[in-house]
Amino acid sequence: MTASITSTETQDGQPVTSGFWALTLGSIGVVFGDIGTSPLYAFHEAVKGAAHGEPVSRVIVLGVLSLILWALLIVVTAKYVLLLLRADNNGEGGTLSLMALGQRALGRRSWVLLALGVVGASMFIGDSMITPAISVLSAVQGLKLATPALEHYVVPLTVLILVLLFAVQSKGTALVASAFGPVMVVWFAVIAVMGAVHIADDPSVLAAINPYYAVQFVLSHGVIGLVTLGAVFLAVTGGEALYADLGHFGRKPIQSAWMFFVLPALLINYFGQGALVLSDPSAIEHSFYRMVPESLVLPLVGLATAATVIASQAVITGAYSLVYQAVQLGLLPRFEVRYTSESHAGQIYLPRVNRLLLIGVMLLVLLFHTPSNLASAYGIAVSTTMVADGIMGFVVIWKLWNWRAATAAAVIVPLVIVDLSFFSANLLKLLEGAWVPLLFGVLMAGTIWTWRKGSAILIQKTRRIEVPLDDLIRSLEKRPPHIVKGTAVFLTSDPAFVPTALLHNLKHNKVLHEHNVILTIETAHTPRVDLSERFRMEKISDKFSKVRLRFGYMEQPNVPKALAIARKQGWQFDIMSTSFFVSRRSLKASAQSGMPLWQDHLFIALSRSANDATDYFQIPTGRVVEVGTQVTI
Repeated sequence: MTASITSTETQDGQPVTSGFWALTLGSIGVVFGDIGTSPLYAFHEAVKGAAHGEPVSRVIVLGVLSLILWALLIVVTAKYVLLLLRADNNGEGGTLSLMALGQRALGRRSWVLLALGVVGASMFIGDSMITPAISVLSAVQGLKLATPALEHYVVPLTVLILVLLFAVQSKGTALVASAFGPVMVVWFAVIAVMGAVHIADDPSVLAAINPYYAVQFVLSHGVIGLVTLGAVFLAVTGGEALYADLGHFGRKPIQSAWMFFVLPALLINYFGQGALVLSDPSAIEHSFYRMVPESLVLPLVGLATAATVIASQAVITGAYSLVYQAVQLGLLPRFEVRYTSESHAGQIYLPRVNRLLLIGVMLLVLLFHTPSNLASAYGIAVSTTMVADGIMGFVVIWKLWNWRAATAAAVIVPLVIVDLSFFSANLLKLLEGAWVPLLFGVLMAGTIWTWRKGSAILIQKTRRIEVPLDDLIRSLEKRPPHIVKGTAVFLTSDPAFVPTALLHNLKHNKVLHEHNVILTIETAHTPRVDLSERFRMEKISDKFSKVRLRFGYMEQPNVPKALAIARKQGWQFDIMSTSFFVSRRSLKASAQSGMPLWQDHLFIALSRSANDATDYFQIPTGRVVEVGTQVTI
């Protein structure tokens, strides 16, 4: 996810003291928006699910509160805040960062880790659609309590707010993000005061601190207990964002904000709702908004709407970052990326992803209409991501941290079992809406699988007709063609073979430049690459050199800027006397491709939708020569 504040770090990777409070404030605004708005619907949905149409009882209220309390302590605090926040990939966090970290720890590519990373990432993007829909709907629904006549305007107003939110994404989030922290500080302070006032309604609600009530409720209520467990999970949705935003704020600010401000505010509010319902069971219908006098409902709706917009903004920008990482790791074709801030590289906007998210969010709002209906879809997306994070976390703790396998298992297995319990509970809602994120996850995973498999087949097919570079250089030395002045840079993914554009230039133009550079661009499994490792050059003959540029998967690939580093190594690089030759493939489906025909067509469609390499690598269009070739796949 993106933010307008980035951390300044010391050698041990921790934020310096001078920026600590600014980073803590920023993390409250960006990191905790999703989980911070859960009190709007989590307690209500869990209690209603537990009651199952019957009157709300004391056993239900204490059982639900105890489950929420211990879910927040185990899933969010123990797993993410205290454990996984330490698993940083050069300062970055998130599902794909954890996948890359695990593969680095194993020293090889692992299909199991890749599958877990893809599943977790797919579900996170699904979550990016569900969060705006359920959060804004929950906030706007407060209008029904203030003025029942406005009930028919809840969905249209929600749609309007969400359309405006997605419409402003292209302007960048820096200005909005600067207000995130203060607004969310007010939000958490207000919900804490609301809860503290109502705990006095029935102080015995504090008995729910005892985990006995949680265990006893689940064990004694059978299927209803599992259904309730799935609804309770709504209280921890957004917990995965703590890890995803590690690179933007640092571990200490996130930990401090959670332990000393956000977690206490959430627990006080949940217990306040519980005490209110114990004293007045009918309050469960609008347990959050019933905590304030009628005259304050509309101001609270306004504050809640602002908080849910912030929560939505956080997951939207998080989806941009995740898709960008997936592109850099070769999991998806190149998407157009626009950088909306000159001072913060993390501020990115992906137009195509923005449109797809908006379409998905609109469909969810118009299909489900209410937060209660959406709740069934919400839990499965986040619980799947958390299970994937837990399993990949075990690999990192065992292999990278060098813990004994038994010790690592003793720590992580209980946490994964808890995640699997929530996942299983949410599967019970498969027909009620949980199928939505699962369907999206299958489609997303299928798209990634098709792209990777198709790319591998394409490489194999082009390899058959490629000529080893060394053989071509020896041939040109014996029978040199006409030499022209200037430098030609040929982009290729495999520097051992002659780029297609070079072969076509020799075949059709029958000329060779006096300086020829075989350029390979690599994406590292780290978020960023040190400048000393950015450029590597190998001279292989008088007229040929190999250049390798390395970028981290969170970095903006800028070829001209990276090649400028070559001046320090003696290469006189002049962009105005350099031509960049790029191969453009025209793909056609084939019955003998190694993939089903539908997958061929999907891969071709993905290839055509990919952003132009010239734009993606920021090569000046006036210096580019494109050479087209036709390939049957």
